[in-house]
Amino acid sequence: MLAFLKKYRLFISVLIVLSAIILTLFYIALSPKKTLKIYSPADVNPELADSTIAAVAHHHTIAPFSFMNQNGQTVTNKDYDGKIYVADFFFTTCQTICPIMTNNMGWLQDKVKDMDDVKLLSHSVTPETDSVPVLRAYADLKGATDGKWNMVTGNKRDIYYIARKSYLALKTKKSSQLYDMVHTENFILVDKKDRIRGFYDGTNLDQPTEKGVKNVAQLLEDIKWLRENE
Repeated sequence: MLAFLKKYRLFISVLIVLSAIILTLFYIALSPKKTLKIYSPADVNPELADSTIAAVAHHHTIAPFSFMNQNGQTVTNKDYDGKIYVADFFFTTCQTICPIMTNNMGWLQDKVKDMDDVKLLSHSVTPETDSVPVLRAYADLKGATDGKWNMVTGNKRDIYYIARKSYLALKTKKSSQLYDMVHTENFILVDKKDRIRGFYDGTNLDQPTEKGVKNVAQLLEDIKWLRENE
């Protein structure tokens, strides 16, 4: 046996190396490659999208916008051109999910602070009470970095429309008020081409989730993937 191994040791060595290469190639070929879906209104819960766009299945992008941030400065879609960003909806007097969401957005801000092509955008759904000074105080409380994380207010109708027609992230109240809004826990990931690439549970930092739901830690990984691959 030893004589046999000695006689064919070169052949056996080559065979082992080739086998290892082949197995590695098979593993790479069969391993699913990560992708991020491009979302359109037809992909989401109909309650979250305006009925006028509910059937749109392709080429959905975030519409132009203009709001006022915590510094009284006008913030538009131009400020987010060529950026990956995370959007959400909140109000400063919310005592339920908003504090958790803003704390998690603060955690995310810290993780992306050195990524110049990543920004955050939080919209108030009660602009009648969330004035610029109120947002300034809230931004200070939550540690929002100017230029990285904008907290914005504006015309309630404009916020309503962009939430339901662009971000697909807002439910409506059953009331007589046309623009009554119920914000969700969603963080929305938007790529550099203004396309929605994911929805995340903004109240869940890193705990296990149900199938099809992602937490904020997974959002961070998807941001990194977008930066490297698109």
